[in-house]
Amino acid sequence: MAVTQAEVGRRVRAAREACRLTQDQVAEVLGLSRSSVAQVELGNRPISSIELDRLAYHLGRDVREFLRGDLRETDPLVGLFRVQPEVAGQPEVVEGLRRCMALAREITNLEQQLRIERAGAVANYPMGAARGKWDAVQQGMRVAGEERRRLGLGWTPASDLVEILEVQGVRTAVIDLPEDVSGLTINDPVVGILVVANRRHPSLRRRFSFAHEYGHVLLDRARLSSVSRGEDGEQFVEVRANAFAASFLMPEDGVLEFVAGLGKGRPSRGVAEVFGDGSQVVAEGRETPGSQDVQIYDLVHLAHHFGVSRLAALFRLKNMKLVSQGEFDRLRALDASGAGAQVARLLDLPEADHGRAREDFTHRFLSLGLEAFRRELISHSKLRELASLVGVPPADFRDLVTQAGLDSTVQ
Repeated sequence: MAVTQAEVGRRVRAAREACRLTQDQVAEVLGLSRSSVAQVELGNRPISSIELDRLAYHLGRDVREFLRGDLRETDPLVGLFRVQPEVAGQPEVVEGLRRCMALAREITNLEQQLRIERAGAVANYPMGAARGKWDAVQQGMRVAGEERRRLGLGWTPASDLVEILEVQGVRTAVIDLPEDVSGLTINDPVVGILVVANRRHPSLRRRFSFAHEYGHVLLDRARLSSVSRGEDGEQFVEVRANAFAASFLMPEDGVLEFVAGLGKGRPSRGVAEVFGDGSQVVAEGRETPGSQDVQIYDLVHLAHHFGVSRLAALFRLKNMKLVSQGEFDRLRALDASGAGAQVARLLDLPEADHGRAREDFTHRFLSLGLEAFRRELISHSKLRELASLVGVPPADFRDLVTQAGLDSTVQ
């Protein structure tokens, strides 16, 4: 049943207040006066489809919520503002979240129009709030081990995180976000779960970000949305997600096995006691001094094997007590000087292969849009709008439609 003008106004006001926006702020978005916005909310002035579409995007809503059915009292944007109110004051972050939500809604709408059902179900580990940083680290590590066992990964590297997530029904995307934001997770009852990494970051950092957000998906399902920022790194939920990412990407047994394969990782001094026939024999052994020290080329090999940055690998070695603080500082300084990158190049171990930024979301999104257009389920202008959401320039859009053999349908 159609919603009355008065009801549309009431919903506009409810959605605005949920996002803690003033009428002046909404007026600026719509290019109207504050009094005009007030009249819309009172039901005395109709709101045009263009204005409503623009407002829905700004409020992180599906425009259909204002026109039929019920307006949900909570959504990812509202939930985020409640949990992290300081985010509302960062326009770049909020805009990034709006773009992610718009993409998630649009691909959900396309799948529904094309009658595509998403398969898969991601696990959930309700651990409860961590009591401190140590507890957060232990929780993250424990869930990483359990998830690896559930997926049957053993100690092997998790070669394709995007595929691991997508198979479980989690959508992934790579878009431009503010430099301080490594990723986003949106958990919406309508559009599902969307995990986003920052396109501006290097590929290996994006890979770690996907693993970090994977931790949020598994451990923080009750949160409608989250933004992972560097300045929040001390928060327990972020410490836990980082611990999960490190352990999931570099499982302890796998690291030990790999390091042992390099002839490293053994204690400098070993003691063994042999018992038999009532007697006890103590044997001692010592490694050649310095033979167990991890070198920059060992670090390069380890990082490449598990598809992580050299710094992430170095921190893992330190946390596993495979390098001392002094060795950590020495290797970190060497890598910062460019030695790590140079060694990787000379050993023909490029960083770009592991954790490469996949654009599967964009490709699938556009393919679904083209198919919906071919079936006349969406208009040409809607297809153009979808293409612009994923950054396709107008000239490329025209070429795409032409090469797809759909140009004859374009007016």
